[in-house]
Amino acid sequence: MINKFHVLYVGQIELDNVGANGTPANERRYASERLSEAFATAREIAQEMDALGYHALWTAEHHFQREGYECVPNLIQLGLWLATQTKRLKFGCAFNVLPMWHPIRLAEDYAMADIVTDGRVIMGVGRGYHTREVETFGAPLLDAEANRAYFEEQLVLLLKCFNEESFHHKGKYFECPPPVPYRGYTMQDITVIPRPKHLPVEIWMPIASGKTIEMMARYGFKAMVTLNGEKILDEVVRAYHAACGKHGRQKRLGEDVIWGAGVFLADSEAEAMRRVEPAHDERYKWFAPFGFVRYADEAGRSWGMPGAPARVPSLRDGVAQKAWFCGPPGQVIDGIKSIASRYPGLEHFMIHWAEGIPPEEFKEQLRWFAKDVMPAFR
Repeated sequence: MINKFHVLYVGQIELDNVGANGTPANERRYASERLSEAFATAREIAQEMDALGYHALWTAEHHFQREGYECVPNLIQLGLWLATQTKRLKFGCAFNVLPMWHPIRLAEDYAMADIVTDGRVIMGVGRGYHTREVETFGAPLLDAEANRAYFEEQLVLLLKCFNEESFHHKGKYFECPPPVPYRGYTMQDITVIPRPKHLPVEIWMPIASGKTIEMMARYGFKAMVTLNGEKILDEVVRAYHAACGKHGRQKRLGEDVIWGAGVFLADSEAEAMRRVEPAHDERYKWFAPFGFVRYADEAGRSWGMPGAPARVPSLRDGVAQKAWFCGPPGQVIDGIKSIASRYPGLEHFMIHWAEGIPPEEFKEQLRWFAKDVMPAFR
């Protein structure tokens, strides 16, 4: 049963002229002072969540975002700071884009945060999806297989940093340490200092494909699935469950999965949809071109496949797909439970903050959700 509630904040500033007919995403430009507002916003939301009993605030790593949608370049640094501004809330990395890091640097940064916050920063890694970011950092993305191979070797090295007292790694992309002279001897191994306090490190990844699921199950990673239609959600939750069993990791269906959806509360479904629709449409203006429409038609075909819809989804589509829940608390509770009841191991639910909702309005939504929705799951 769901007992932990999360929020995903991708790092947007308060956007102006939002909606399907608002400012085109590629034409948005903001000054550095405006783009920096994301940090103060993250603190405000974190403090609100901390007081209301939420479990974790997740943020997203991105770079070069002059458009104002995703403005946080370092999740561990942000989580470390936010932990000093709150009492108990955890801070999840959704996700550290591993191809833009050296794995040892990421391991050291995370270990330090884990120690000084006593486990309040949650590790998450991903392969990336912005060519502007990943390719600019010198890593492959356009070549999907090269990206996958690079990412997997980075994972191996990252896990050695976490789990081994000392090691030598030699692969296609990295040799750590190289056989160089040091103080009269040749380097054969290294010890990463510090290592995390809490071992094994809990690592989360987004589910993006069948190959990803297999890799996650092999390494024992946990899964995040957000804004998927109910058919796609069911497919990936069951595939993840089966893959974990194949690798000797027996779980209840839905266990170690964070399920995320859009939520907006109002006195009626019509009012909720009217109020959140511009923000919903703003989100998909930015994200749909990256392929982030994870819906299926009545025949089970994913949107974009031959015969299935290929358009930008409407909020009405999202509500029909049960990727968005809009209306009074009772209706939202019933909607969430209608999905959660299928997965006896599901403990985590995440609210996706639609990018066009102003911070003050979102804080009101968090208060209402905590007051009238969360108690139904306790």
